[in-house]
Amino acid sequence: MAGEQAGARVDSWIWSVRLTRTRSIASDACRGGHVRVNGVRVKPSHVVHVDDEVRLRHEGRERIVVVSRLITKRVGAAVAAECYIDKSPPPPPREEVVTAAVRPRGAGRPTKRERRSLDKLLGRTAEAP
Repeated sequence: MAGEQAGARVDSWIWSVRLTRTRSIASDACRGGHVRVNGVRVKPSHVVHVDDEVRLRHEGRERIVVVSRLITKRVGAAVAAECYIDKSPPPPPREEVVTAAVRPRGAGRPTKRERRSLDKLLGRTAEAP
């Protein structure tokens, strides 16, 4: 396939297999020490080879992948998924969003009784005058 070589730059490969949205984000991650190849921090120009383990800390999680194919051109998601073996831990569960109380439009200000029940619900203490 076009773009295959004996080795590929790590920032280009991370971007090509869609682990980051842009190549500059991949380069910045390398410069910031968020990318390790076989346990060693690397610069963006480091050359990766097949069977190298790449660890990338990005967007609050760590991705651990083993290079199975080298590419330098960005490809579709289906082809990109064939270029590495994902050994990442599962992502943490999404936090459930707490629904806020919604007043109907035009209902006006809450009454004193409604305010007291909201304060009780939210754990606020009553203020002394």
